[in-house]
Amino acid sequence: MTKADYNSADYLIIMDENNRRNLSRVIGPDADGKVKKMLSFVGESRDVKDPWYTGNFDETYDDISKGCEALLAEIRKQYNI
Repeated sequence: MTKADYNSADYLIIMDENNRRNLSRVIGPDADGKVKKMLSFVGESRDVKDPWYTGNFDETYDDISKGCEALLAEIRKQYNI
């Protein structure tokens, strides 16, 4: 991930606040509001459940699946697809 990646992307999807902290070290402030938590697309502010800590890959899959479906719906709406 580079600052150039930030400049060329429409969305940068993160799974948790640790991702946000690490990303901000590379890109600085998110002035364009491109950095979004995966679950923000379904109206949730929590992190995606990490199977490293929970041991439950099904919950992680469900979180990511919900987020991806909602992100796709937002993109379709944005571009009238």
